[in-house]
Amino acid sequence: MSGAVEGARGGGASAFDPSQGAAGGHNPWLIAVVVSIATFMEVLDTTIANVALRYISGTLAVGADEASWVVTSYLVANAIVLTASSFIAKRYGRKRFYLGCLALFTASSLACGFAWNLESLLLFRVLQGFAGGGMVPISQSILADSFPPNKRGQAFAIFGIAVVVAPVVGPTLGGWLSDNFSWHWCFLINGPVGLLAFALVSMLVQEPKAAIEERRRLKRQGVRLDVVGFLLVATFLGSLEVILDRGQTDDWFASNFIVGFTIVCVLAFCLMIPWEMTRENPILDLRMVATRQFGSCFLVMMATGAILIATTQFLPELLQSYYGFTATWAGLALSPGGLVTMMMMLVVGRLSSLVQPKYLIATGAAIVALAMWDLTRLNPDSTFWFFAWSRIYIGLGLPLIFIPITTASYYGIPREKTDQASALINVARNVGGSIGVSIAQNVLAFREQFHQSRLVEHVVPSSPGYQQAMEQATRFFSSAGGGAVAARERAIAWIGQQVQLQTAYWAYIDVFFALMLISLAAVPLALILRRVKL
Repeated sequence: MSGAVEGARGGGASAFDPSQGAAGGHNPWLIAVVVSIATFMEVLDTTIANVALRYISGTLAVGADEASWVVTSYLVANAIVLTASSFIAKRYGRKRFYLGCLALFTASSLACGFAWNLESLLLFRVLQGFAGGGMVPISQSILADSFPPNKRGQAFAIFGIAVVVAPVVGPTLGGWLSDNFSWHWCFLINGPVGLLAFALVSMLVQEPKAAIEERRRLKRQGVRLDVVGFLLVATFLGSLEVILDRGQTDDWFASNFIVGFTIVCVLAFCLMIPWEMTRENPILDLRMVATRQFGSCFLVMMATGAILIATTQFLPELLQSYYGFTATWAGLALSPGGLVTMMMMLVVGRLSSLVQPKYLIATGAAIVALAMWDLTRLNPDSTFWFFAWSRIYIGLGLPLIFIPITTASYYGIPREKTDQASALINVARNVGGSIGVSIAQNVLAFREQFHQSRLVEHVVPSSPGYQQAMEQATRFFSSAGGGAVAARERAIAWIGQQVQLQTAYWAYIDVFFALMLISLAAVPLALILRRVKL
């Protein structure tokens, strides 16, 4: 009897009934590939527009500050709909909801490509975010219901390739399309891929019998969407996303805009906790987050999202701003890491059925921490391959975190709560990514000020080092012609430029050090996870 109970809780393969799965009579590995196509397309759009922002701002005649909302609007909408995706899928049908999201995502992607001004682009990006937010967790649920527990690790390896590699491919593809064609193609390419994915899902994926029975039960009982809970969660997450994204730009609490959103965010959070904890069918099952197993997985996924999104955004920015890389070459610097990640996903998929998840996660977090530490060695002479190798190291570590944490998060979760678990894990990844970017932005800004103030202390006429540098620079510019006065002015400007460059390098070093600490924090969290039945 105890073995049966353990299997029912997700610990053994004996509890799995293939007839109840989403694959039906089809090969479950084919289902894994099909849902991963749509997931890859959705996650790709979280980063593909990052390197195209300067093209967007130029074409639509808006400032860079306004253009950044193209990224923010997508993330906010994505995080909000994640909370409701579980209930909507159960109440109205998982396959029906998934196909609806896929159709809306494809249509809104095409609309983004034909946007005529910033307002229309933001509207279509919000619709795209809403649709995308429903696709990823349902994809995970389809996988969880298509494979027995002892095979889920290998299935999530294919899914993990989409989620982890897509943000890496995004900057490369977006940069190449923007440099050689137009930023519009960053969105238009989703059209044919979306149509293909829609056709394949329609033909191959079926509604699990357990899901059909659950939908009928909810309908008989008259269970409705927790509208109040959804509004509170949406307000909390939406406000948090805006605060994290706009805080640094608007000088945090010196801005009435940020103060207002902070008040709204705190009030929504304080009201959300008691409301959700007392509902029979809450929009967000906070009790799951409070458990040792799932709560630890939630926090580790936040740290993973922080590392993945922050490095994907800041490395291309560093390469374009201070190393003279084009958008295409900045994206290519991340590509070797993406290839390593794909190979490692398959290896880790095998390992996950042999080694306890907590040991794999701890190892992966330690490798990523070492990769972040390696990036602190950057200097003005760093080459393309220095950054490419750093990304390769990250590519070795992230799969060791991502696949086991996804597998471990389902351990002990009953079948009827797999959609809820998927939604929460993806909320953790999105929110963690926003927090990681916000931390990196703040470290970069504050440490630039710090290092500049320290370096400027030595750039004074009485300093022997300054005098020597001035003399050498003046002599160099004099040899180029233009007269003594002009040479001296150019020497002063050159010294100022060098101070700014050194300030930036040191600030980026501090950013990577902070990300190293975030990765290290995931190690003890991983080690407190429970042992699972492999």
